[in-house]
Amino acid sequence: MKEERDQWASRLGFILSSAGAAIGLGAIWKFPYMTGMNGGGAFFLLFIAFTLIIGLPLLIAEFVIGRGAQREAISAYKKLAPKSGWSIIGHWGVFGSFVLLSFYSVVGGWVLIYSALSIPGLIIKENSNYEQLFGMITTNPLVTIAGLGLFLIINILVVSLGIKDGIEKSSKVLMPLLFVFFIVLVLRSVTFEGAAAGLNFFLQPDFSKITGESILYALGQSFFSLAVGFSVMVTYSSYLGKDISLPFAAGSVSIMNIFVSLLAGLAIFPVVFSFGLEPAEGPGLLFMVLPAAFAQMPFGEVFLSLFLLLFLFAVLTSSFSMLEIITSAFTEKKNRSRVKVAWLTGLVVFIAGIPAALSSSSLSGFKIFNLTVFDASDFLVSNILLPGGCLLIALFIGFRLDQSLMKQEFSYANSLSGGSYQLWFQIMRWLVPITIIIVFLGSLGIL
Repeated sequence: MKEERDQWASRLGFILSSAGAAIGLGAIWKFPYMTGMNGGGAFFLLFIAFTLIIGLPLLIAEFVIGRGAQREAISAYKKLAPKSGWSIIGHWGVFGSFVLLSFYSVVGGWVLIYSALSIPGLIIKENSNYEQLFGMITTNPLVTIAGLGLFLIINILVVSLGIKDGIEKSSKVLMPLLFVFFIVLVLRSVTFEGAAAGLNFFLQPDFSKITGESILYALGQSFFSLAVGFSVMVTYSSYLGKDISLPFAAGSVSIMNIFVSLLAGLAIFPVVFSFGLEPAEGPGLLFMVLPAAFAQMPFGEVFLSLFLLLFLFAVLTSSFSMLEIITSAFTEKKNRSRVKVAWLTGLVVFIAGIPAALSSSSLSGFKIFNLTVFDASDFLVSNILLPGGCLLIALFIGFRLDQSLMKQEFSYANSLSGGSYQLWFQIMRWLVPITIIIVFLGSLGIL
């Protein structure tokens, strides 16, 4: 077990694997529709600001904790703060990852189904109604549950074998390809008639559309898309050697995440406005817009199939990290069989994910605070559990973790000036927790 998770083979492998954990549904699927529902360009600017000012320091923090402890999430906090209650952060992360994976896998199932349909060319057809196709898939209980199950089986098989060799080696090839195909899609999207309106919506901020709720959503989106708050990156960085600069790695992941979010917006919104769709379509936006865009390209079916397969990989690398944090929590300390724990965890996640999978069909009338199970799970994760986890990590860094260990981990292979550590530490100690608390209270109407 310990030999299997010693170290990543290279700095590039770790960065691309961490980017793969972060760049999934958050950047490619959720970001476009959240931007569409919250005013476009102003939301994008808030997202960038929160990512760089709050998300990046938090990502460095999780890297520091993980490499400093060389343990999975729960054990890491126990080792760094023995005989204290700080291990609740690890438990919080495992629970949050479980909830997130239960509905994330539903969308992963949609991507899997779309990928399977695209290979024989069953998506792009003459006079196709892509909104109707999406509805047919998401409202069919057997199809959505089958997609959920198959998606989780892929996760279980990979995590059962250990993630180092498979994910790292694949990430070095497939993550760059994802960027290439995204750029191809953007170049085509911006040439559609009426694309300028979509570009204006996405790139020209209108702050009159921003509300307290929108600010909370932008903060939550920055956490969601960087995979911070649930100590997933604590587990990933526990495989890391001392020859890698944590600020450099975190900065690289953050910039790639912003770039992918930019590409997602540039690819989606010109097509939305060109085809007269509503930018606030919600979770189905990507599944209705992408096929319409590729249908206008030469060899559109081939491009759509390749993109969906690469998108599926990006989604899977994110879900691998969620299943990994849960699996590691139950295998590392008690030396349980990774294979058995992965299959058992996957089965429990599958059962927990069924209500979310049925939110558009059999359980569409069942509401929690006027939200479907899927939307309620999304709200719980993005707006409560993720900000809460980030707040706890910030307090742990700012008031509990040994400063000498933090400074040492921060400084390894780091060419930044000596003052950069103090700047990061003060941001984590004061700015991050205060911002999270203010935004959260503001969204509740308390401030």
